[in-house]
Amino acid sequence: MTIKIECGVDLVEIARIEQAVARLGDRFLNRIFTEEERRYCRGRAPQLAARFAAKEAVGKILGTGLWNEGVAWQQIGIIHTTVGKPNLVLQGEAAFRAAQVGLRQWNVSLSHSRGDAIAFVIASSAVLETEMAGGR
Repeated sequence: MTIKIECGVDLVEIARIEQAVARLGDRFLNRIFTEEERRYCRGRAPQLAARFAAKEAVGKILGTGLWNEGVAWQQIGIIHTTVGKPNLVLQGEAAFRAAQVGLRQWNVSLSHSRGDAIAFVIASSAVLETEMAGGR
């Protein structure tokens, strides 16, 4: 069996997100982020920027022109486990596109510094078992 693995990465200047929120307010937040993301981030620009980067990274995996082909920003969301690990959730057209290209498992890593936020996303066609750092 051949396993397909794709990766996407995106870097976002936190100031860009701060400017968008200042200029557009709730209109920007409601268009880009899910309700759960908005609740988790509570307006904190570094956290919002990391999630924006994750959405862009997923877009790179699923194909260019994604936003013009029926995929809405809110169809790509980040939720957190009880221990704080980010998980990617795809809905609607985004989930359909992922299934079309055979991507079943998604992993995401988010980070930010004072000025930038980054997201690294890995998708695979097979569900791969992973262990927490340090083993079991």
